[in-house]
Amino acid sequence: MTFDLLIRGGRVIDGAGNSWYRADVGIAGDRIASVGRLAGEPAARTIDADGLFVCPGFVDMHTHSDLRLLANPAHEAKVHQGVTLEVLGQDGLSYAPVNDEVLEQLRGQLAGWNDDPPGFDWSWRTVGEYLDRLDADGIAVNAAYLAPHGTIRMCAMGYDDRAPTDDELAQMKRLLVEALEDGAVGLSTGLTYTPGMYADDDEIVALCEIVRDYGGYYTPHHRNYGSHALEAYADCIEIARRSGVPLHLAHAHLGYAINKGKAPELLAMLDRARDDGIEVTLDTYPYLAGSTYLHAFLPSWMHVGGSAATIDRLRDADLRERLRIEMEDEGCDGFHGIPMDWSIVVIGGARLPENRRYIGLSVSDAAAAAGKRPIDFTCELLADENLGVSCISHSGNEENVRMTMAHWSHTAGSDGILVGERPHPRSYGTFPRYFAVYVRELGILTWEQAVRKMTSLPAQRLGFLDRGLLRPGMAADVTCIDPETIRDTATYEDPRRLPEGVPYVLVNGTVLVDDGRHTGALAGRALRSTRRRVSSPARPAA
Repeated sequence: MTFDLLIRGGRVIDGAGNSWYRADVGIAGDRIASVGRLAGEPAARTIDADGLFVCPGFVDMHTHSDLRLLANPAHEAKVHQGVTLEVLGQDGLSYAPVNDEVLEQLRGQLAGWNDDPPGFDWSWRTVGEYLDRLDADGIAVNAAYLAPHGTIRMCAMGYDDRAPTDDELAQMKRLLVEALEDGAVGLSTGLTYTPGMYADDDEIVALCEIVRDYGGYYTPHHRNYGSHALEAYADCIEIARRSGVPLHLAHAHLGYAINKGKAPELLAMLDRARDDGIEVTLDTYPYLAGSTYLHAFLPSWMHVGGSAATIDRLRDADLRERLRIEMEDEGCDGFHGIPMDWSIVVIGGARLPENRRYIGLSVSDAAAAAGKRPIDFTCELLADENLGVSCISHSGNEENVRMTMAHWSHTAGSDGILVGERPHPRSYGTFPRYFAVYVRELGILTWEQAVRKMTSLPAQRLGFLDRGLLRPGMAADVTCIDPETIRDTATYEDPRRLPEGVPYVLVNGTVLVDDGRHTGALAGRALRSTRRRVSSPARPAA
């Protein structure tokens, strides 16, 4: 046969964890047609991959590109890392399904993750319409979507801090079913974000039972990453046990000094869960800092009633001392029960010109420059910016990061936030950094192990069984990397630098990166789950 593209002479890492081998990869249309010795076979184009590893395209299991894929469809930050599929709708908060009132609230609440682009077309309301919009506008990489619990809860009962009524829970279930029928691959929660933090386990279990029946999975941003992190992970496993749903732990880091050296306890917990019949995986990024919107660190009572109510409280000077004591002395739920250290929280983005001078400074340094206490500075900054402030929090433990990535359940997720003057460098460097630091430099993973964690394992979790492997009949998402030169170049000071050593990237058979240059092609698709509701399988024994 005649191939549309022949990738010749490379070392194939097929994604299954097998050792690399020398082979050619022939592509016809959007599918891999053949893998083997194909020298002499006719092809419309041939790429010389001598010296390169030829891999399936990488899957980013945790991203916040929900708007950036539409606002900047070329998506250079991910394309140049070799990413060919992203999973959106994370942390229980995204923009579908929505009504007009909920959308208006989310635009303010999530501005620190996604911005609120002026003149943007918000014409969708359902998950199906959002996925259709991705296809209609054109996107560089493929995208899958998780139904966001917090958004669904807002549609049913607003920002109320209480359990839902029977009617409200029934409405949440209906919205979740519609999202899954529209192609969502599972359910995400944000249990330290508003309004997900107000949900109890019974509410989550009731929704996860529906996800289970659709063959989807549950991915929580769980209740505590600090003083009670291990208990929070155990709670996630208990929700999965009660509901029978597969569990994928989002950004499963153990940060803060209190959790130093505790990775073995977490991983042993996952091993026991698997032994008990609970299907569990996780994702992490290879950095020690986290990133979110700054108002996430406020105590939960500050968020009741939505963004406007939060801003009113921020402007109330009579609340400042209460806030200071809860955040700095006691450790509030917004900062995971850890007393606030303003010196480790760096301002990543602000929209008002007068506040841009604080970008790149810690909150403590910015407050000193403004001549204010950190609590006063933070409240006034958030109120003036209508909550649209992103930040980076340096709270990680390297030994935990290394041990977690070596576990059998681990996949790669950047948790990438692409907006702000200084976003986290993980948005531009996660995948090359795994190879440069943890494979080539430290030898914690082999090339084959790292590729499996970025390809077939996440594709299996998502249920896209025609992706993640280099085999005939599979989707032609392909990434070629140079094992000698691949590396991240993005830093906290200069976070938008593109990586090196990723010369070729294909999405659905179309070349997106050609000899290191973005072609401008928009070959990505919204990937929809095609699973439909089935009768409940047997649950693990209690």
